[in-house]
Amino acid sequence: MSSPFRTTLIACRADPEGWGPVSQIRAFDLTPCFEEAVIFSPFSVVFLVLAVLACWRHRHHEIRERCKKSIWVLRAKLSLLSLAFIASCANLILILATRKQVAFLPSYALEIASLSCALILSWQNHYRARTSSSLLLLFWPVYAAATIVWARTSLTISPNGALPVVIGRGVVAIFGLVAFALECLGPEFSPEDSPEPLVKGHVESPLLTANIFSKWCFSWMNKLMKKGATEYITENDLPGLVPSDEASALGSRLVKALDKHSSLWVALFVAYGGPYAFALGLKLVQDCLAYLQPQLLRWLLSYISIYQSSRFSEDGPSPIEGFTIAVVMFCASITQTIVLHQYFQRCFETGMRVRSGLITAIYQKALVLSNDGRSSASGDIVNLMSVDAARLQDLCTYGLIAISGPFQIVLAFVSLYNILGWPSFVGVAVMIVSIPLNTLIARFLKRLQEEQMKNRDKRTRLMSELLANIRSIKLYAWENAFIRWISEVRNNQELKMLRKIGIVNSLNSSLWTGVPLLVAFSSFAVAAYTSDDPLTSDKIFPAISLYMLLQFPLAMFSQVTSNIIEAMVSVQRLSKFFAADELQPDVRRVVEKADLDQGDVVVSVVNGEFTWDKNAVSPTLEDINLTVRKGELAGILGRVGAGKTSLLSAIIGEMRRVDGEVNVFGTVSYTPQNPWIMSATIRDNILFSHKYEEEFYNLVLDACALRQDLALMPSGDMTEVGEKGVTLSGGQRARVALARAVYARADLVMLDDVLAALDSHVAKHVFDNVIGPNGLLASKARIVVTNSIHFLKHFNHIYYVRRGVILESGTYAELVANPQCELHKLVKGHGSLTAHLTSGMSTPFMTGFTATPDSSENDSKTAVESSTHELTKEKLDNLNKTLVRSKSFGKAVIDDNLPTRTVSDGPTKEHSEQGRVKREVYLRYIEAASKAGVISFVMALILQQIAGLMGNNMLRQWGNHNTEVSDNEGAGWYLLGYGLFSLSSTLLGALASILIWVLCAVRSARRLHDAMLNAVMHSPLTFFELTPTGRILNLFSRDTYVVDMILARVIQNTVRTLATTAMIIIVIGYSFPLFLLAVPPLAWFYVRVMIYYLATSRELKRLDAVSRSPIFAWFSESLNGLSTIRAFGQQKLFIENNERRVDRNQICYLPSISVNRWLAVRLEFVGATIIFVTAILSIVALVTTGVDAGLVGFVLSYALNTTGSLNWLVRSASEVEQNIVSVERILHYIELPPEAPWEVPGTVPEDWPARGEIEFRQYSTRYRPELDLVLKDLNIKIKACEKIGIVGRTGSGKSSTLLSLFRVIEPASGTIYIDGVDITKIGLHDLRSAISIVPQSPDLFEGTIRDNIDPLGASSDADIWVALEQTHLKAFVESLQGGLDATVKEGGSSLSSGQRQLLCFARALLRQSKILVLDEATSAVDLDTDQAIQEIIRGPQFAHVTMLTIAHRVNTILESDRVLVLDAGRVVEFDTPKSLLANKQSAFYSLAAEAGLA
Repeated sequence: MSSPFRTTLIACRADPEGWGPVSQIRAFDLTPCFEEAVIFSPFSVVFLVLAVLACWRHRHHEIRERCKKSIWVLRAKLSLLSLAFIASCANLILILATRKQVAFLPSYALEIASLSCALILSWQNHYRARTSSSLLLLFWPVYAAATIVWARTSLTISPNGALPVVIGRGVVAIFGLVAFALECLGPEFSPEDSPEPLVKGHVESPLLTANIFSKWCFSWMNKLMKKGATEYITENDLPGLVPSDEASALGSRLVKALDKHSSLWVALFVAYGGPYAFALGLKLVQDCLAYLQPQLLRWLLSYISIYQSSRFSEDGPSPIEGFTIAVVMFCASITQTIVLHQYFQRCFETGMRVRSGLITAIYQKALVLSNDGRSSASGDIVNLMSVDAARLQDLCTYGLIAISGPFQIVLAFVSLYNILGWPSFVGVAVMIVSIPLNTLIARFLKRLQEEQMKNRDKRTRLMSELLANIRSIKLYAWENAFIRWISEVRNNQELKMLRKIGIVNSLNSSLWTGVPLLVAFSSFAVAAYTSDDPLTSDKIFPAISLYMLLQFPLAMFSQVTSNIIEAMVSVQRLSKFFAADELQPDVRRVVEKADLDQGDVVVSVVNGEFTWDKNAVSPTLEDINLTVRKGELAGILGRVGAGKTSLLSAIIGEMRRVDGEVNVFGTVSYTPQNPWIMSATIRDNILFSHKYEEEFYNLVLDACALRQDLALMPSGDMTEVGEKGVTLSGGQRARVALARAVYARADLVMLDDVLAALDSHVAKHVFDNVIGPNGLLASKARIVVTNSIHFLKHFNHIYYVRRGVILESGTYAELVANPQCELHKLVKGHGSLTAHLTSGMSTPFMTGFTATPDSSENDSKTAVESSTHELTKEKLDNLNKTLVRSKSFGKAVIDDNLPTRTVSDGPTKEHSEQGRVKREVYLRYIEAASKAGVISFVMALILQQIAGLMGNNMLRQWGNHNTEVSDNEGAGWYLLGYGLFSLSSTLLGALASILIWVLCAVRSARRLHDAMLNAVMHSPLTFFELTPTGRILNLFSRDTYVVDMILARVIQNTVRTLATTAMIIIVIGYSFPLFLLAVPPLAWFYVRVMIYYLATSRELKRLDAVSRSPIFAWFSESLNGLSTIRAFGQQKLFIENNERRVDRNQICYLPSISVNRWLAVRLEFVGATIIFVTAILSIVALVTTGVDAGLVGFVLSYALNTTGSLNWLVRSASEVEQNIVSVERILHYIELPPEAPWEVPGTVPEDWPARGEIEFRQYSTRYRPELDLVLKDLNIKIKACEKIGIVGRTGSGKSSTLLSLFRVIEPASGTIYIDGVDITKIGLHDLRSAISIVPQSPDLFEGTIRDNIDPLGASSDADIWVALEQTHLKAFVESLQGGLDATVKEGGSSLSSGQRQLLCFARALLRQSKILVLDEATSAVDLDTDQAIQEIIRGPQFAHVTMLTIAHRVNTILESDRVLVLDAGRVVEFDTPKSLLANKQSAFYSLAAEAGLA
């Protein structure tokens, strides 16, 4: 070992001060050996190791382009570091050359090594990273601080000898700090330094380039905050996500983890637990720092008393010690702030990831659920997404307190033991006793919460049913029944439970505020009577502040236990969902074939046996054998409920295959019986994520007869369609869904009864141009379910299904020729056999009605004859061209790069306020909650604070008394006072809590929900067509939950912190009046920050709320269209679209939580500065004039509290404002414009309508003020008991005529009279309950058969059975378990379409009204059932009823008394069928001819 090294070590041993950290010779100083060997050397070694690792990591990154400015900054940094390196070398050479005595020589060598490393790291980092090097940013400030401490020691020991070395180190530190300042700027200066600026339409996340200080202080938010303070922030201003936080990445992480681990808890931890575990470490560090503050305060106070007492003696403590304590306090609180908010940020980010991952995984799972798995209705699945995922997110934010809470309690007791000794453990005993009590309450709460979840589910389900069937509910005037059902669940179940939960919660929270007071009381009492040491102020006050610190973990502990309980309930529900039955993966074999030749097999089912239900006793379909080849058209016929739709579902793979095999070659497209339309533009609905090819697209529009419809729409095919296609008529929906199946150009096209919803001539056109032998699909394999016999002759093969078995199959000619066949009987019963066999090609479609045949032919042949004879060679050639063309178009190609932004919000944008929440909203909320309740709540809280203050005052007097007499005499009186005040404070707290939870919260929840429900139910039908269901449901689930559970809590917190803050200011101001000077500037600063913060935070919260609805809307929409999505095989695309919506919500959510951290860090920095300044000033006062320790301690202990409560105040005030947004949204709905009043007293005569006469006078109407007229000048008079048929092509105004009769659309001019009463003057319920309707799409809701037939409960069971018998449903209902009480699944999915339609007939029969409207009522039933229905209609039950029938099948209205023919909203003809058919130029004749009836 060389001599200088040996000498340093020997010097340290020989030195009288030695290695000991604290110098024995100088006041308040460290030893030189400790500074150089234990501080500098290890610090350099750590830096060296980390720097080498960082360089090693950087070498894998690519070198980036840098602009000129950036290169100049790098050169400056490297020059400064080189100068520092040279200075350090010079210093070492000087020491060795002059043989100066230094404490520990190796520290100088290590310094040189670390500086050389800093040079390399600086260069590497500048070119290969995007942010400043965290290592260098932390190295220089610590180095500079260490240098200052060391320099003071060295210069104190030998002012002259150490000066050169100190100057050398000082120069290194100065160069280093300038380099540090440049390093803070980062490597990127201009746009060319950074990669592409926009990521998926957003600026890239500033986190990618933020340095460590910016992350610690959240300065990366500054740009957004500045913008938010000057203008309203929109979605485009928000930065994008870090790639690893996008939904696709998060979802796949969770799915992978779920594959490996069976438990959802474990899977969530494996997927997202890393940063969370790190957050726990941060939290524990922060806890230690929090408990360090009272100890530092104690050190400062004892320093002041010692300094005061030894003021005039020589050996008093050094003034520097006081300033150092102040600095240490400041640093500790700054570090605590940074650590705390890093912990919070990580927790919130984990919460966000958990929610995102769960939503993505739930969505993916929902797409593969089997029929069994879907048995939980879609309302529940949406709840899993909205409520349960959010609960797990909430757990992540505070869950770690379950670990940190006990740790804090241990720390508190260690500190208390230091102050009070053994008596502090009496407190421990009290706490241990209180914990089982808490678990008991928590268990009880869990039970209540589970009940409440069920109630909430029940209500959400009812609400979603209501919204799904709103059209029927309006037309049948059933609103009151539904309001009654929902209010029953809400007011008698949910709110009763809410009241219970409120009471238990308030008792729970007051128990937790009471426990620390009881602990303090018992500890002091025992100490007073057992200990010899007097309890003086410097013991009482630190002890009290520790007990107060205890209050937080204990209070939070109860909240966290209930959070954990809620989360466990949610995890159970989610696990059950993730374990639910999936579709059978091997139900069919799909072979992707690029090119199939004519005649190749496309689908074959051999001995198939299928069931819907896993546990079904008998299969739904059995012994199915079916083969369809390319170019073949196969038809499936059968009665209602025979299993036609099930057969198609089996081929798509929706059912369970018990036996046999299914092979599908190529791609599939499918149109369900109830067409599924997405809330998007018509073009998007047809393209269905395929690339747009104009030529073929136009062919499809023509073939599906959509041209005229599009011409009538405001933006043609770019018109937004509401959810489920509400803005389209039934026929238009069917044709859009058909166009989607055609456009996909799949090898196998399956159409489930698409022709049923179309008028007969449109059906004909569609059949000829799409399905038939010369249609666009002629070259494909087609399977068509149909009830119509007109087109059967064109089918290559026909399958007749009965009770799940293919009864007979063969070609049309074979089956019709055999008199034993069902088909023969069917055709014989409903049409002429010869006509069907002979008429070869049918008439091409004619646009509009040519009333004057001359327009198409010169001689007087009728329009129909002319067109029949016109089938010249030329037309056949045209058709052949179309066929050739349809072959030459390849399959549709999936379009991958759909833009993120086309997340459509439905036809209307969601209403979102901007700017401050108006005062009126708060006032309306207080009004709903009852003013008296709110005032008494505030009074109770103020009294609670006063009682607490009086209690502390008793302690202070007791402490002063003990100091004077120097023992614990007379304790009883003081303890009694303290105990009584504490008790009253706890009781007042409980009272306040019960007042707000039970009185105010429940009352406001009830009033707001009832008012909103009423307003929504009174809204006109157009509101529901323009508003996606998801959005309304979001208000009834999420926003109602906020009003129920969250708002009361945040208001309680705010008022409580406000009262605490006011108390603190009064106390400090009273005892230390100078402090009041600081109050106005402080208040001004806080208010400024709050305004700056609120402006941004409010808009972010609103954006978050608005971007959340589309997730639910898309989700419920996808659930409705599962079979279509799966049939087209587009699961992947739909998952991606869902991920885009989730990402859009995350982009709004992340800044909305970071903005809270931004605020808190700033407020706490200011708070720390206040404490620092107060401490420094008190020490200056101490050194100059002397000051009383008690006063400083009193003021400082309160000042420590000020910042905390001011932070809480800003936080909870903003939380109130963010959550009151829910009230704002609810109030917006409460003020929706209502439709006409439901009842107008005195306008309707008794027994009206007695006859059923209807008269339209000069009647015109439009759907909305901005649209064109749909009915123009109708003048029609319908006599009593007349049967009227209404026909016309799609869009001619048939359905509008009905809607105007029900006043769903109000007249633009003219009016309608029923039995001489003007219907615009009477109440809607009076009108609608007088008319019965059987709608086109039969709406059923979840409940029993009885509820569905008679929701108002007005009829007896006997009447219901009669109605069922007349509608041929009696046998079916009797076969069900429970008869009339048999359950009907959501949307009536447990019945077939035909059965649903018949059930609607039973409703109409029960109502026995004088006017009956049939809106294409027989569209979904087979011909036999149709005939049965026609018999009912013409039977005695309806003999005295005026009937209006809209029909597609002309044969259904041939028996009417008169026929009304409409075209483009005008009456074209109105006469008896007989005379219209006699006139061969009439429009009705041409319609009948096309149907083969004329």
